[in-house]
Amino acid sequence: MTDAVLRLSGRGLSIGRYLWSHERVWLAAAAILALVALLDPVQGGESLAFTIRALLQTAPYLILSIGIAAYAGATGADNLIAKAFTGAPVLMIALAAAFGGLSPFCSCGVIPLIAALLAMGVPLSAVMAFWLASPVIDPSMYVLTAGVLGFEFATAKTLAAIGLGLFGGYVTLLLNRAGAFIDPLREGVGNGGCGASSVRDPKPPVWAFWREPARREKFASQALKTTLFLFKWLTLAFVLESLMIAFVPAEWVATAVGGDGIGSVLIATLVGVPAYLNGYAALPLVSGLIEQGMAPGAGMAFLVAGGVTSLPAAIAVWALAKRQVFALYVGLALSGSLASGLLFQAWIGV
Repeated sequence: MTDAVLRLSGRGLSIGRYLWSHERVWLAAAAILALVALLDPVQGGESLAFTIRALLQTAPYLILSIGIAAYAGATGADNLIAKAFTGAPVLMIALAAAFGGLSPFCSCGVIPLIAALLAMGVPLSAVMAFWLASPVIDPSMYVLTAGVLGFEFATAKTLAAIGLGLFGGYVTLLLNRAGAFIDPLREGVGNGGCGASSVRDPKPPVWAFWREPARREKFASQALKTTLFLFKWLTLAFVLESLMIAFVPAEWVATAVGGDGIGSVLIATLVGVPAYLNGYAALPLVSGLIEQGMAPGAGMAFLVAGGVTSLPAAIAVWALAKRQVFALYVGLALSGSLASGLLFQAWIGV
């Protein structure tokens, strides 16, 4: 009887540890919402509504990317995708940066696609290039930026996005070749990095996966696992984003990044990395600051840094990749944004 009790107790502790390790993100999001609702019921309702709206807006990207990832895994097509990125990394980085700078993905929409690429075994260098470039600009953002800040600024921001992707991709490639970040993903996320099993053990894909029970089961399990993983982290990200928007007034940001000169570019970069403003909402703010005398390069640095390190994007890196990769991502974003601002300031001054 005692042995049975001990076994049940041990099993209960194991289940408890499992639930805590896998559900603590949900618990954190729920606890934050509950605390906000207790202290400020109105803001609690607004944060909940904001989170739901943001998740619904992101849902099409999630469904599409998760479906692609699950289909690739069930058919074995991830072999082909991963191998396509292993032939010429220098070229792949350039293509990934260009596609990222011109793609219609926002910082939220790019998350499931990045997760799929990493899980398929695509090298971190190419993924990093796309990851850094994509949140900064997209076609609709280009048009709006041109309308608010001018075509010169919009074009420079597009070039900054592509340049940031190239910079990040090639730095990551050099570090990879030196032996760093060989396995960038966290345990239990995907099947590894550039040394993934899909590359080491290539097999011909089976496109009609639904004809085989095992592959149907793999499709369903992969889709469910990826959906739950991304959904919980995005939920936490959007909850935190709603609080930043509510309690970090734009006027504070304007005060921090105002002014001109090189110092303004540096300050704008440092403020832009942790401070989140929606890319569309930030444009009129930056426009007003530039009219008041802020250096255009500072405005560029702030927009680039704020875009690439937005809460959803940053939390996705934290959730998907190991701590060293997260540190690399933030470092590349910080240095690349600063360089973008300084180069744009030098160009404007010519």
